[in-house]
Amino acid sequence: MAKGKDVRVTIILECTNCVRNDIKKESPGISRYITQKNRHNTPSRLELRKFCPYCYKHTIHGEIKK
Repeated sequence: MAKGKDVRVTIILECTNCVRNDIKKESPGISRYITQKNRHNTPSRLELRKFCPYCYKHTIHGEIKK
């Protein structure tokens, strides 16, 4: 039996501050978290406040494409 699209999908959250600062080469890396979201409850892109070890503070991490 073939499955259709799964309701729960794995997503990657990436720090928005590190991405902006990457142009200036101020941050040593980009913080990324792996989590899951329910496609029916949250059809839009997910944004969460998580701790970034490169910025040393809580920043907004947005969903990126794989």
